[in-house]
Amino acid sequence: MSPEAPGADNAPLLVLDGVTKSFGAVAALRGVHLALHPGEAHALVGENGAGKSTLVKTLAGAHTPDTGRMALDGRPLELRGPADARAAGIAVIYQEPTLFPDLSVAENIFMGRQPLRGLRRIDTTAMNRDAERLFERLGVRIDPTRPARGLSIADQQLVEIAKALSFDARILVMDEPTAALSGVEVERLFGVARSLCERGAAVLFISHRFDEVFDLCQRITVLRDGAWVSTDRTADLTVDEVVRRMVGRDVSSLYPKQDAPVRGTLLEVSGLSRAGVFSDVSFTVRGGEIVALAGLVGAGRSEVARAVFGVDRYDAGEVRVAGRPLPPGSPRRAIAAGLALVPEDRRQQGLVMELSVERNATLARRRALSRLGLLIGGAERAEAQRWTRRLQVKASRLTAPVGTLSGGNQQKVVLAKWLATEPRILIIDEPTRGIDVGTKAEVHRLLSELANEGLAILMISSELPEVLGMADRVLVMHEGRVVRELSRAEADETSVMLAATGQGATA
Repeated sequence: MSPEAPGADNAPLLVLDGVTKSFGAVAALRGVHLALHPGEAHALVGENGAGKSTLVKTLAGAHTPDTGRMALDGRPLELRGPADARAAGIAVIYQEPTLFPDLSVAENIFMGRQPLRGLRRIDTTAMNRDAERLFERLGVRIDPTRPARGLSIADQQLVEIAKALSFDARILVMDEPTAALSGVEVERLFGVARSLCERGAAVLFISHRFDEVFDLCQRITVLRDGAWVSTDRTADLTVDEVVRRMVGRDVSSLYPKQDAPVRGTLLEVSGLSRAGVFSDVSFTVRGGEIVALAGLVGAGRSEVARAVFGVDRYDAGEVRVAGRPLPPGSPRRAIAAGLALVPEDRRQQGLVMELSVERNATLARRRALSRLGLLIGGAERAEAQRWTRRLQVKASRLTAPVGTLSGGNQQKVVLAKWLATEPRILIIDEPTRGIDVGTKAEVHRLLSELANEGLAILMISSELPEVLGMADRVLVMHEGRVVRELSRAEADETSVMLAATGQGATA
């Protein structure tokens, strides 16, 4: 378990040895080792808070190590800023691409480095031609003259990769690049990463998805609590062993599903349709039941959830809660009827990142916690403490901005906000996206407990193991329609994927 992994057959391109980084009294990195080899993809894994983001920002030049050594091609490397990292051939692609939406694709790629002609005039023709060549190297077709606005997340990331190639990047850091991609888009991205490795580049891949890690990467480095734990060849490891190293313990069950007594129907959706988005969607969810909406990205699952909750209107159909019709287009009435919606995008739609943990945890209960129009601080704090304790939210203090928490703890705060309304029906979209394996197990345990308490849970998930591990029934959507319903006993990877791709449908 040496930093360079046993049996290394070529000299590393980039080495970090004993790197430390602290922010005040908090040690974010403690003696971290990392060796990236040319022609290889190397995974960096760890729980939220393990130090992965700090390490990425160190490689990007945003942070300077307090102690330790960095070397490139065997020579000392000092990065005083992002420009130094780019000059050294290090490029970082983040989970959320950072493009200028109103500029063209080519302008985004060559921002600040546009080819010039004459007296400081941008040579647009040459810039577009150079962008086309970059996309040819990547084996993709994107019009360099089109605005970045409207590009899919996958294409935005390809633009970021093209930008990295334009810097002649030899080291590509991919930080959770697949979180919002479909299976086809993930495979295309992996094809690009493999082609870069074939040309001698080194790829550092950060992901919570173990199937992707084991598919793409030749080595895996594990961090825990800011410290290096191990580096080994992927072929010598199992998922269980990686998980044990990440969390420092056995995760006894990632999907601790309890058998809950099934009660009466609480949510009934009949013939729900919205032109061009979804059509004739019908299903029921009973108390004590977890029903999963499965399908590929773009199948219409999130759109159905938003329509049921009243965020978006629908053209036809009906939603009934405990037998009573729910008026469309009114989240306020949905909440009053006992619905709660945990959205897919917790940062943009679930939280106000600048507000405190306690304020976010009670946002949906403001009226109940107020007297004569004034919020009662003591009541707000007591309510926040109640739910953050139950959900085991890890925060230095409840008055800290929620944006300072890890992704997993932010997700728990969103859950706390909606559970504080004491709902009868919980709609939860991508409950564990972007959170570490230990927190996943905690969220799954909570969902199972809530179902056991009688809640009806509609869960939308793109992670097939999560669907199979937690759902009592699986509803598979394809191109805006529910095409198959599977019991827990009937559902397996093959049956779900066949239906999700339009094959084997029975509905």
